[in-house]
Amino acid sequence: MKTRQLLLIAFTTAAALATTSRSFAQSATGFGINRYNPAERGSNWHSNESLDLRGGFRWAAGLTFDYAGRPLAAYNGDDTLRGSVVSSQSFLHLGGNVVFLDRFRVGLNAPFAITNEGSAVTVGGIPYATPSTRRIGDMRLGVDVRLLGEYGDPLTIAFGTQLFFPTGSQDSYTGDGSVRVQPRVLVAGDAGLFGYSARVGFEYRPTQAGYPLGAAGSELSFGAAAGVKLMERKLTIGPEISGSTVLVDSGAFKQISTPVEGMLGARYVNGIDVGIAGGAGLTRGIGSPTARLMVTIGVASPYKKPIYDRDKDNIFDDIDACPDMPGIKSEDPKYNGCPDPDRDKDGIMNAVDACPDEPGIKSDDPKYNGCPDPDRDNDGIMNVEDACPEVVGIKSDDPKLNGCPDSDRDKDGIKNEEDACPEVPGIKSDDPKLNGCPDPDRDKDGIKNEEDACPDEAGKPDPDPTKNGCPKAFVKDNQIKITDQVKFVTGSAAIVRGPQSEEVLLAVVKVLSDHADIKKIRIEGHTDNVGGAGYNKALSQSRANSVMTWLVKTGVDKTRITAKGFGLEKPIGDNKTEAGRKENRRVEFHIEPAAPESEAHDKP
Repeated sequence: MKTRQLLLIAFTTAAALATTSRSFAQSATGFGINRYNPAERGSNWHSNESLDLRGGFRWAAGLTFDYAGRPLAAYNGDDTLRGSVVSSQSFLHLGGNVVFLDRFRVGLNAPFAITNEGSAVTVGGIPYATPSTRRIGDMRLGVDVRLLGEYGDPLTIAFGTQLFFPTGSQDSYTGDGSVRVQPRVLVAGDAGLFGYSARVGFEYRPTQAGYPLGAAGSELSFGAAAGVKLMERKLTIGPEISGSTVLVDSGAFKQISTPVEGMLGARYVNGIDVGIAGGAGLTRGIGSPTARLMVTIGVASPYKKPIYDRDKDNIFDDIDACPDMPGIKSEDPKYNGCPDPDRDKDGIMNAVDACPDEPGIKSDDPKYNGCPDPDRDNDGIMNVEDACPEVVGIKSDDPKLNGCPDSDRDKDGIKNEEDACPEVPGIKSDDPKLNGCPDPDRDKDGIKNEEDACPDEAGKPDPDPTKNGCPKAFVKDNQIKITDQVKFVTGSAAIVRGPQSEEVLLAVVKVLSDHADIKKIRIEGHTDNVGGAGYNKALSQSRANSVMTWLVKTGVDKTRITAKGFGLEKPIGDNKTEAGRKENRRVEFHIEPAAPESEAHDKP
């Protein structure tokens, strides 16, 4: 009998059993279908552990993207697909861990569903509902302890336990609705360029009524990996296998209750942690996908072998010629780490230096030999005559200013004593309080800089402080910024008639007219997340096209304009609030970079 026929029979039998045991149930109970359990961050493998538990304290953190295709489906007796309860799932796993005392590790992993798609399927009279939109899976807390060997040895053994909290949702097939615990034994090792890892564990997973036969219950889990380690053992490439089998209700090692997956991947760990792997299910067990893709990115603090420094002089004992006496570094191994014979580094040995802890200059007078320079700031004015002996200055007939810095520090042409802002370049003013200070109204629009939302663009007063002093449109950050949005008829690309939208668009026309250097702009349409992604993208494109048409009819050369709709892809506000959604419903005018001169000449 074909494998898929067996799967259908098992699925149907399970549904019938669920009907008997839950006669009042409206639909089958969901469960966590994702079989991918990511390795702790910093591992050389994707689902197996390399057991690098070295260091007094180290940490690792990262993100793993995990996609699974068709992990839960039903087939007809003729091997045709009857329906996919879960046609695709993708998760973003946020995780991190700390290693301490050269032996222990504690890690946390939180899976967030990005996509979770499927359709309702009825088998044996029991409906299996479409996944809900719950966005989090079962969070995992893991604790591991190294028992034997060290990372890089031919054999390292560790024992650990993982605890899964019921933060996921049964309705979305992202969780079991109950606590799961999995003690496990881990082994890993290296032999030259070859590396391997293996694990076996028992996962206590309470059986829940309504599951297909063998799909849930306490399991035996297992995994293995082997490959080559390149680039000084930082890059690992090789295949991995992982799987489990249900140990209850005679489900052990039966096809439907034994999902097994294989993958081929690569992972680079050296401060940064990046990897990619792909594979598919090797059996037709429940949760075994038709395809899986994983991408990992993160950071992991590298291991540094401890070296002791008894005298705390930052020269480690193995190269310190005076390990119990603080000293200095020296290229001569006999003196490296020993006290400095010239503490102030002025070239005059301590024995003849009258100021051994203060850099100085050579003198024939033993009382001053090695003492500081009589012209400390090296401005040519001796300390005894220098009114500012620690600061380089200029000569002056005024003893109070002789050797002091320039009398016009900010170089704005206004002397310090007359300059109300002597450290900031400004402009001349008859008001002594403002003389030498920056212009209080840079754009000359009658609105003070501190009240002007656009202090460098002349505009009109506005009661809205975010628009006060701003023109309707102006050039900033490679965009033509607009202070008010173009209004459209709800659900339409038609521009609302009236002065509000027209004033904004006419302001854009003026900017284009005033800036011949702007060769091309890209009109971008954006929406909020209300409605489907496809509908929103089409609507945003139509609205961008409407604005482009309006500008061309108003006289803008159509060769200067392109239009593109992005739908809900680039929100600038929080789509969970009305204010955020209003921000996201917008049109933007982006200035495209001019083509290189040689390229422009090549065009007909």
